[in-house]
Amino acid sequence: MTNKQRAFLSSLANKEDSILRIGKGSITPEYIGAIEEAIAKRELIKISVLKNCMDDPHEIADVIAERTKSEVVRVIGRKIILYRPAKKPIIKLPEK
Repeated sequence: MTNKQRAFLSSLANKEDSILRIGKGSITPEYIGAIEEAIAKRELIKISVLKNCMDDPHEIADVIAERTKSEVVRVIGRKIILYRPAKKPIIKLPEK
């Protein structure tokens, strides 16, 4: 993914609210399942890492991306933006 595409996806995510929150339980298999469902429907999701979660948001983003086969668009503070294209793409990315 190019920087231009990351910037485009990040700007789209800025307008959206976080749809999932990670708390002190951190990442569980059930949580990964919920992320899978959300990203399959939306392609682009934003996740908040709550203050009571002691794990590093960058590490959490990497683990989630690996398990869901998605890409980390950006981690800003305690917000994670993930993208995975659907079989029938909803979002049209700029050319590379």
